[in-house]
Amino acid sequence: MYDRILLPTDAEEGTELAIEHAIALAEHTDAALDLLYVVDSDVYSTYSGDEYVHEFEGLEAALEQIGEDALGSAAEAARAAGLEPTTVVRHGSPHEQIIDYADEVDADLIVMGSKERPGEYRQLLGSVTDRVARLASRPVTIVKTPVEDSE
Repeated sequence: MYDRILLPTDAEEGTELAIEHAIALAEHTDAALDLLYVVDSDVYSTYSGDEYVHEFEGLEAALEQIGEDALGSAAEAARAAGLEPTTVVRHGSPHEQIIDYADEVDADLIVMGSKERPGEYRQLLGSVTDRVARLASRPVTIVKTPVEDSE
């Protein structure tokens, strides 16, 4: 059913279930697995660079390193399941880069994580996952992770 599965990751807490799901699905269907991290260009292009941000040379490099680490962790889990994933770092608007990459590699499925948040939060902020699900022309599976209330 699936020949190629795309798993975008944002290195945030709560992506573990999506990673597990994508790996299990790729393993079960013998599909290729692509792991993608998008460095959000809006984050570093609007930063003036006047203050200390990170131990790396700049914010862009720090974000790339975070992405490489996240991809490395997901790739390690995939390799442990017998898969040979492709890892890619891109720059730009996350939802646009995810959709563009899925189109380029002709992914049969995009698997994304999403934190379960209260309705008011979703209405105010939205998410990359929401945008991809609305705008992608291919199937998107959303794996939800409950977030504990801090109250």
